Amino acid sequence: MYPDIICFSHLRWNFVYQRPQHLLSRFARLGRVYYIEEAVFDAAPGAGYYHITNDPVLNLSVIEPHIEPGLSGREMVAVQRQLLDNFKNEQHIDAFIAWYYSPMAMTFSSHLHPQVTLYDCMDELSAFLNAPPAIKEQENLLMQRADLVFTGGKSLYEAKKHLHPHIYPFPSSIDHAHFSKAREPLAEPADQSSIPHPRIGFYGVIDERLHISLLRRLAQHRPNWHFILIGPTVKIDPATLPRADNLHYLGGKQYLELPAYLSGWDIAMLPFAHNEATRFISPTKTPEYLAGGKPVISTSIRDVVDPYEQLGLVEIADTTDEFIARAEALLSQTDNSAWLAKADEFLAHTSWDKTWLEMRSLMEPLLSNKINNRKKEEANV
Repeated sequence: MYPDIICFSHLRWNFVYQRPQHLLSRFARLGRVYYIEEAVFDAAPGAGYYHITNDPVLNLSVIEPHIEPGLSGREMVAVQRQLLDNFKNEQHIDAFIAWYYSPMAMTFSSHLHPQVTLYDCMDELSAFLNAPPAIKEQENLLMQRADLVFTGGKSLYEAKKHLHPHIYPFPSSIDHAHFSKAREPLAEPADQSSIPHPRIGFYGVIDERLHISLLRRLAQHRPNWHFILIGPTVKIDPATLPRADNLHYLGGKQYLELPAYLSGWDIAMLPFAHNEATRFISPTKTPEYLAGGKPVISTSIRDVVDPYEQLGLVEIADTTDEFIARAEALLSQTDNSAWLAKADEFLAHTSWDKTWLEMRSLMEPLLSNKINNRKKEEANV
């Protein structure tokens, strides 16, 4: 029987469907998965608790800790540690894998004794807006404890490969069957159906990584083009976003809805700013856009340039004039079959199932060795 997985994440399970959901839903086919979110500060004094939402179909449980507000840092750690221990005991969790997305979870979980500790470093979280000051220190501790480290992209791997002897890059992957639906005309979502063409779209979290000034200039210079942005706005004031008749903010959508929106676009875009928060990102939406058969224009994000631009799959534009020129060329194309065949050839070698199997192939020998060593130690007692 596969050990339980206890995952510590900075992302809410039901926020945006991305890397943790793709991977952990697959691991849940093998055994129980417990996904522990960051704490919510709304409990009564001395009445901390955790709320569990079980998904029997996925064999996965989402755990949301609730603690009282106003505690000191040390008190918050003590309460979360006690809640974690209570949860672990009540769920009868003995042999387990500790899977980390959030290094800050080390503050209240470093006393645990997992069979394997894994750090899936999907982003350089220390560079994000409002990052906790102690995150670098906690990541260093996690690197020391981890048996395996995965990174969410090639550039992040290059930046961290000297920090751990067993670190492997796993760039963004793709659920091809889901997004390839966008290659066929799909029923238009009501909030997109009345938007004129040409449509240039983006979906994802709208935060400090978005190139706000580029969007503003594009809307001004091409008032007849319509720019669609789908996703929740977090960490930045929505009032700072540019507003125009041809800028359409449609809010967050469910993962299942995305192909219907993508199907109605003429071009997909990745309008990321160049800042510390985007230095190591590997946008999952790049292969998703390609699977949907949409031409893509991106700013020169390293993990988009290599491999996508180098393979002729994505257009790169950092300035307003460059973006307009690339978009005009794409909009004038009448036959993209050669490009689409090249995209399909690339996508044929990547999938979340393949990524999951490769991660398993690294984890399971290590897990087996740990179990055998423990049995030997117990036999010698």
